[in-house]
This record gives sequence, structure tokens and C-alpha cells, in this order.
Amino acid sequence: PAQAGQPPLKLRGGEGGVTGLRGTRIGIPKEYFIDGMDLETEKAVRLAIKKLEELGARIVEISLPHASYALAVYYILMPAEVSANLARFDGMRYGYSVLRGSNPSQPPLNLRGEVGGLYDVYAKSRAQGFGDEVKRRIMIGTYVLSAGYADAFYKKAQAVRTLVKRDFDEAFLNVDCIVAPTSPNPAWLIGERMNDPLSMYLADIFTISANIAGIPGISIPCGKAHNLPVGLQFLAPQLREDVLFNVAGAYENARKAVDV
Repeated sequence: PAQAGQPPLKLRGGEGGVTGLRGTRIGIPKEYFIDGMDLETEKAVRLAIKKLEELGARIVEISLPHASYALAVYYILMPAEVSANLARFDGMRYGYSVLRGSNPSQPPLNLRGEVGGLYDVYAKSRAQGFGDEVKRRIMIGTYVLSAGYADAFYKKAQAVRTLVKRDFDEAFLNVDCIVAPTSPNPAWLIGERMNDPLSMYLADIFTISANIAGIPGISIPCGKAHNLPVGLQFLAPQLREDVLFNVAGAYENARKAVDV
């Protein structure tokens, strides 16, 4: 039976395999090559775009004028959804419990003197069960949904989200697929930015547009910068994963042939 979030159409998954790029129109959004972008990263992405053209794709420069707002919109809407969705983790009916640990079938622990009333169970279960980043997003989301701020932040973000989606809808009237950098910088080392959440959020600047617009995307390696991996992302219209698999697959096959 159909579920609440299930799309009404059967998804086309590219069962026929990679069919080549001859005649495929690929859009390159000028807003994704920003000031301050790492030069070696940009070079790797530009070379990948050139390879797509050599494979037969037609490269078209496009504009996504509201792309610069997508990051701010995402970090208002996403924490708001996190705050609402994770409210069910109360330590009593759902999720990790300070009384039972992570095993719901375990009998309650003897924590007399350590846990007070019901609200103490809520607070301690959530404090122990959620990591720092989850707590940070819950607090941001609760703030933007609170009385007096929902109109100023949440509702305005929803309005701008519509503009971002409209940009993509209009772009896909002229191109079959959009290609852009995954990030303005190469990958960073594990743990390198754990104490700098804003820096980590900014690394999402190119990828969150897919979430905002509700379209499929895929990211694959396209080279290295400073001896670290560089990502290339492909975006397609809603329910057109088959386009993604074909374009990304054709590029990946060409890279493998060169690497070999």
C-alpha cells in the first residue's frame, strides 16, 4: 500500500544502463563559481565539465539567481523540522531512555536519587541520547518556531524556498541536467572542523539547493586539489534519477578509462 510520502509515479532508475551523453544538455550555474572558491577545486571541476563536453554533452551556462539564499533558508527550515520530529524522543515512549539505556526491553535501572520526576527523565534522556550537533539543531529549530520569531524567520524562509525551487524548474526547461561543484573546497581531514560548526555549515553551500528544491542529486569524485578529493554534483528534475545515473555513469566510466 502507498505511504504518506510515497511519490505518485514509478521512478525511472536507469535500468537500461549508461546510454551516452550525445545531445544531453548540461547546465552550469554561474552562481556556483563564487569568490573565495579554492582555485585548485575550481580547476578540477572545470576539467570535469570539459570531459562531459568531449563525451558529447552540450554545455549551457544557466543562472539560479536565488541560489545565494539557499544556505540560510536550509539552516532555518531544516532545524525547525529536526526540532519538531525529534520531540518524540522523550525517553519514555520512544527512543533512548536514561532508565533503560539503548535497549527498550531491558528492565528499568535502579537510578533512585539520580533521576527525579518525569521531566527529569525527559531532560536526561535527551541530554545523553543526542550528540552536540543534534542538540544545536534542535535549539535553533525551537527558536525559529517560537512565538514572535516564526513569522520573522520560518515563514519568510518558506517563501524564499519557493523562489529557489522556481529557479530550478525554469532551468530544467532548457537543460536536462545541472552540474556544479559539490563544495567550494576539497574534502577536509576527519575531525579537522569539529570545533567550527559554521565552517562545516558553509561547506554545504552548493549541495543544500537540492534539498530546498526537492530534486535528486548525486556527488562523485572528479579529481584532487591539494592532494584531497574534489566532488562534482549532478542535479536533475524531480523523479528523473535515470538522468542522474546516465550522466554521472558516463563521466565515471570515462574517468576510469583514463585512470586505468
